[in-house]
Amino acid sequence: MSWPWLEKIDRAFANWQLKRCHNINDLRKAARIRMPSPMFHYMDGAAEDEVNLKRSCASFDDFELLPRNLRDISHIDPSTTVLGESIDIPVICSPTGMSRLFHHDGELAVSRAAARARTIYTLSTMGTYSIEDVARECSGPKWFQIYVFKDRTLVSEFIERCKATEYHAMCLTIDLSLTGNRERDLRTGMTIPPKFSLAGWFDFALHPLWSLSYLANPAFSLANVEHRVSGGSGEDVTTLVDYISGQFDRTVTWDDAAEMVKEWGGPFVVKGVLTVHDAEQAVAIGANAIMLSTHGGRQLDHTPAPIDVLPEIAAAVGDKVEIIVDGGIRRGTDVLKAIALGATAVSIGRGYLFGLGAGGEAGVDRTLAILKDEIVRDMALLGCRTIDEITSDYVRRRP
Repeated sequence: MSWPWLEKIDRAFANWQLKRCHNINDLRKAARIRMPSPMFHYMDGAAEDEVNLKRSCASFDDFELLPRNLRDISHIDPSTTVLGESIDIPVICSPTGMSRLFHHDGELAVSRAAARARTIYTLSTMGTYSIEDVARECSGPKWFQIYVFKDRTLVSEFIERCKATEYHAMCLTIDLSLTGNRERDLRTGMTIPPKFSLAGWFDFALHPLWSLSYLANPAFSLANVEHRVSGGSGEDVTTLVDYISGQFDRTVTWDDAAEMVKEWGGPFVVKGVLTVHDAEQAVAIGANAIMLSTHGGRQLDHTPAPIDVLPEIAAAVGDKVEIIVDGGIRRGTDVLKAIALGATAVSIGRGYLFGLGAGGEAGVDRTLAILKDEIVRDMALLGCRTIDEITSDYVRRRP
């Protein structure tokens, strides 16, 4: 079904909102206006008391930047290299599942925006567009996020499909052997797929652009696994979600991860590291990069903020692997603090999802443009012309 008039209205409203968004928090507010409550809180929420989510953002405030003045800052270059790929800003797009909950263009919109910004996009196993769909649409570097499933043939299938479509790196998430306790979703009545029930009709009616777009576009599906269930019809998303949930393996060890590194045979990232122990284990199995991440605070609550464990992990393994900080990034100054403390780059999830929810592809463009503008301006004010110049001399923990 196609409703061109709806697309025009939606785009016009998004552009009107995006012009008024000057930072990531503004995009969050705009997404809240456009999206029904269950979908927004699924994006915005975390596990249990959401302590980790709050700390992941607030902990950046515990570090101060130390500028060097009277330097030639006529040219600022925020580009860097991650796993051999040159990118224009030290910000990559994290894997986020089921992005069509937030806008009907979902992962395609994010991957296209990332390519335009000349940075890396990471597709989730739980994506609503397939490995092949994203490869066709995204002209920039691509990673694929994966789990060690009970059915190892599914893992091998994903690896072969990524090789065939020229994904650059594999990203193994290690912190999801079972799903965290996300109480916001219980309170809002969030379901996969969304249900237009009598109880929720008022909320959907108050957000007509999202609701009509959802109804006007093809049925929601988990594109990478739909061929494994119901003959590939993609009609029963609940069955697909149950299938994936049943694949999470509580017996997985580092030996299993090591086998995946060998099978992939290319750049490999381990996502979900929070301790020196796990960082050293990742190095031992041959990972090329680690991602310090708490899954957006959506798994175990009361864990450290990624930025807080960065200095000790960088001291332990920073000369052996690249380190990416994932979690709590809302400002350009957050990015510079992470780099000064030992990170190669940072990754964002909610940051670009707020843009996606607020205005689709244009909203993701806005997210990445805001961050780039902030990074360039803040580098100049810090007295650093290139990313390599940002060292520990430029940051300290507040007394």
